[in-house]
Amino acid sequence: MSHVFHRQPATAYPVAVAGDGPYLIDAAGRRYLDACGGAAVSCLGHSDTAVRDAIKGQVDSLAYAHSAFFTTQAAEDLADVLIARAAETMPNNRLDKVYFVSGGSEAAEAALKLARQYFLEICQPGRHRIIARRQSYHGNTLGALAVGGNQWRRQPFEPMLMPATHIAPCYAYRDRREDESEAAYGQRVADELEAAILDLGPETVAAFIAEPVVGATAGALPPVPGYFRRIREICDRYGVLLILDEVMCGMGRTGHLYACAEDGIAPDILMTAKGLGAGYQPIGAMLCSAAIYDAIVTGSGFFQHGHTYIGHVTACAASLAVQRRLHEGGLLENVRVQGAALRQALDAAFGQHPHVGEIRGRGLMLGLELVADRASKAPFDPALKLNARIKREAMARGLMCYPMGGTIDGRHGDHVMLAPPFIIGPEHVSEIVDRLGQALGAALDSLPAEARP
Repeated sequence: MSHVFHRQPATAYPVAVAGDGPYLIDAAGRRYLDACGGAAVSCLGHSDTAVRDAIKGQVDSLAYAHSAFFTTQAAEDLADVLIARAAETMPNNRLDKVYFVSGGSEAAEAALKLARQYFLEICQPGRHRIIARRQSYHGNTLGALAVGGNQWRRQPFEPMLMPATHIAPCYAYRDRREDESEAAYGQRVADELEAAILDLGPETVAAFIAEPVVGATAGALPPVPGYFRRIREICDRYGVLLILDEVMCGMGRTGHLYACAEDGIAPDILMTAKGLGAGYQPIGAMLCSAAIYDAIVTGSGFFQHGHTYIGHVTACAASLAVQRRLHEGGLLENVRVQGAALRQALDAAFGQHPHVGEIRGRGLMLGLELVADRASKAPFDPALKLNARIKREAMARGLMCYPMGGTIDGRHGDHVMLAPPFIIGPEHVSEIVDRLGQALGAALDSLPAEARP
């Protein structure tokens, strides 16, 4: 009997004992191709020697020093690299300082608190409201849940959540009208932000938060071209901070170190995690502009926030090694190459599948939205739990993928997200598509006879 409080206590989990490139190995010797990076985390696979050596070397000299007393060279060097890359890749970059945390939810909490404190420091205390999007996800702590739009996760804790305003996501597959161009749709849905700001009162709005590519909640959902440029314009017009959540889609996952670079914008605050440490150490970060940082420094002089493990030296050393692997090993280019190959293979295998409505995403962050009927885009009955069936069938075939439900509105809709390690090659692309096809077929066959398509 296990004394571990597992995520799903009734589930009997295999015991992971080793990693080999893009594969995980359990105690029975079974190998699983990690086609989702766990949760888009393990971007370097599970046996990277350079990162392991960096962790060992750091622990041998210093494992931990509390950030209230010391900085460390690993933290300083990592921050320098992250800001230098932002300056190189983001048009009109604003990011200048890095606040290290231990994961994505912590990064969200730090971002929200910093946005509020910034306006206190510049004598605009009325700005406290946050605008976000439906079908978004920003973390599982209460502040992050409050601004997130994942209804399934929010619902049990609604009485404990601070108020937040939610507007529509940029979800062209479901919401673009037949007579509407992508550009017109993007402007229309972005303009919901302006309407919300005006409705709340610009003097009360602190920030708008969004994922450049929506992750597990909506299944690798990218914006239409021009959407985020319009969002940036609106934020600037009303003095609202733009917070971009790149916890899942950043750090090379879409083929760019920072996902927003593809949209031609830079945020005021950026959140990152997951691929930042590639799973070798728990680490996240909040990056902010010089203007925000300077307001704190010349004001109270103290960011009223913090956790025990911020700036953890071993985590920073691991992340610094991850950055070197990304940029010195040509892995960002491999994301683009293998991402295109995986997309092509998915299109070939599932592009005309009667129950795959859309294949979407960027780089090695791709999703398949599943439908009961392609013509009407009608989803499967949520009670069938098709996504859980697919996960079970995939694991039985040695494939890890990321199926989820509630794609459309938090209850209806199913999708499968793929986010394999950046080290994959053509042989892994074929293996992913073949095994996913088998798992999807078996999951559909397992549906009750009356619900079977």
